[in-house]
Amino acid sequence: MYSYEIVPSLQKELNKLFKKDKKLYEIVMNKIEEILENPQHYKPLKYDFAGERRVHIMKSFVLKFEIDEQNKIIIFFFFGHHDEAYKR
Repeated sequence: MYSYEIVPSLQKELNKLFKKDKKLYEIVMNKIEEILENPQHYKPLKYDFAGERRVHIMKSFVLKFEIDEQNKIIIFFFFGHHDEAYKR
């Protein structure tokens, strides 16, 4: 099984989410636990986002992460609305 890191900017967003919408927060945290069991199952992105993976949450939201296979760490770095997920 993998360990995980949440980048500080995402942790800040999750803290806000916890206060604003505990149900959605729990869904996100449960999805993180699922990802840790089999991160390769989730869609790898292409082109400008190569090396990243994503999973949809409640249709409108996206959680993005990277896999560090050498250290067996999943790095979660984005959670937000689908419209914001693919802007660079």
